[in-house]
Parts: sequence; structure tokens; C-alpha cells
Amino acid sequence: MITPLEALEKLVRCESPTEDLGSCIAVINLASELATEVLGSPATILQVEGRPVFWWGAKDPDVVLLAHLDTVWPHGSFAPIWNVEGDVARGPGIYDMKAGFIQGLYAMQNIHGSVALIATTDEETGSATSKEFIKDLSRKAKAVLVLEAAIDGKVKTGRKGTSMYNITVHGKASHAGLEPEKGINATVEIAHLVLQLAALENAEHGTTVVPTVMRSGNTSNTVPDLAVLDVDARSFLQADLLRVDNAIRAFATQHPGAGVEIVGGLNRPPLEISSTKDLYERAAKVAEKLGMKLDHAAVGGASDGNFAAAAGAKVLDGLGAVGHGAHAHSEWTSVSAIQERTNLLHAFILDLLND
Repeated sequence: MITPLEALEKLVRCESPTEDLGSCIAVINLASELATEVLGSPATILQVEGRPVFWWGAKDPDVVLLAHLDTVWPHGSFAPIWNVEGDVARGPGIYDMKAGFIQGLYAMQNIHGSVALIATTDEETGSATSKEFIKDLSRKAKAVLVLEAAIDGKVKTGRKGTSMYNITVHGKASHAGLEPEKGINATVEIAHLVLQLAALENAEHGTTVVPTVMRSGNTSNTVPDLAVLDVDARSFLQADLLRVDNAIRAFATQHPGAGVEIVGGLNRPPLEISSTKDLYERAAKVAEKLGMKLDHAAVGGASDGNFAAAAGAKVLDGLGAVGHGAHAHSEWTSVSAIQERTNLLHAFILDLLND
């Protein structure tokens, strides 16, 4: 039988950037082939809003192992595509989160009961097509185990909620040298909004409001008539995300002749300790029986676990890879931890099924 590391190499070499639907189809097909080799039968491949979803296991599972197989890496942007040195394995998406999927796949061996391993392909861009699908299956489940990477070996019992915005300012073009006063400078107008965004942050609640990508202007001697800004807002507190949302939607330009458009809004609600405490305490006891100590942490990044919790499910996140460097060229996974975390996940599933 193929080893976990060999299976992981195949999965990593099958590059699967979210935006490339053909590549996402290919990685789901490959995952199904690996399921046949590891578990004895192929996965069911669903089409959810035009995107492929891997499903292996019970039709209406009490326990859901939730993963994603899309990555942030465009083709050829991570080199070498596969490398192992000692206990460190590197490759695009290996930590976030193909190793977690492989651990879930092998953890399902010799498991009989109401459990399913499910993997989507649009998580990295906000799960726009799979969000309602995830909420629906989570409402029916007793436990949702999210195979996102661990943080410093710790599972994740808290995650910030997220909001994403696109702000467009419309100005008026004119010659920057001859008659700038006849224009309305969209860059200047959007700069005022950037300062207002910074003022919305709240360190007490971990609320960040970050202007990210900004584009403005057409030529170096023209007053810009258009400026576009992307904004990433996050908080551990849903009420603070609503406060920020209301403030952004009330934005107005300084110049009365300029216009502003706001697109986007709340994406993922926070994952709060009230949704994760029970499963964490149970997993920690299972880990102790295996001679492991399982710690936990709250993190700023969001995952599909946020949607599962919002649907009312008990959730435990960060049960995937041990390593570091999500979305970075330093991304790596511990080879030895793959088997250790697979064993933990297998034992935890059995414990949950024995209720």
C-alpha cells in the first residue's frame, strides 16, 4: 500500500490553485484515487455550485472531517515543488492543508460508523460556493473536525471572523500639469478613507482593519479619476465586525463631486470557545491516553470551521499538519508528526462514535 508520505507527495505535486477550476477537478480526482488505494473504494465526487467536492463515508455523518484541497499557490510559484530533508517536507499547500487531508484519509482506515471525510476546493478565497453546503452538513453533525494545520502543534479553539470589502472611488480626470484644479483626484479621496479605516481598529477585541491592495491612476501626468481599494477586516467579536461594517458602509468622500462604491461585507463569523471547548477537552483526554499533550490556541485566520460553528455544530479546528509557514515560501510540514496526528485523529473519531 502507498505510504502517507508517498500519497502526500502525489497530492502536493498536483498543484491546485483555487482560481484554476481544472486543477481543482484534477486534485479531487487524484484524492479519490488515493482513497481507493488507502480505504478500498473511491470517493463520491459532488458538484456544488459548479465546483468539485470530495466525499468519502457516511451519507448523513454524525462526525465530519472537513478539509480543503485548493491552495493559494499559482502554478510554478513554489520551487522546488517537492522536497524532503530530514523531518521537514516542503511543497505548495503542504501545510495548508494537504498534509491534513492525508492524515484524515489514513485516520479513516478501519473506521466503521457515521463519519465522512469531506474536502472542498474554494476555501482559500472565502468558500463562496461551498459555504451553504458546509453549514447544511454541519447542522446535522454531532462534531465537525477541521483538518486545517495546527499552530505550533496546538489545535485551534478560537478564530477571528472576517469581512472583505472592495472600495471604489470615482473622481474626475484632468491634466496634472496644465489644469489639475479641474480634476477630482481619486487617489487623494481614497487616502482619506484609508485613514478612516485605520481608526476603526480595536486591539481589545483583536479587531484589525487592513487596507491591502490599492490601484489608482492611469498615467503619470493625469489626475486619477478612479481608485480601488481592497480591505481585510477581522475580529474575535461579531459585534465589532458589525460596527466596522456599519462604519464602512457610511463612508463618504471629501470632495462633493467624487463618488464611492462599497462591495463586500461579512464573510465568516468568529469561531468562539463556546463552540470548541467540549471537543477540545475530549480530544485532550484522548491525546493523554496516547501519551501526548494537546494544547490549544486562538488565531487570527478564519476557516470553514467558522461556518460550521455558525450552523450550531460543535467544532474542533487545527487537527491537521504540524509545521509552519502557511501561505509563505517557507511552508513546511513535519514528516514524523503525520503518523502521530493520524493516530490521534483515528482514536478521537472512535471516541466520538462510541457515544
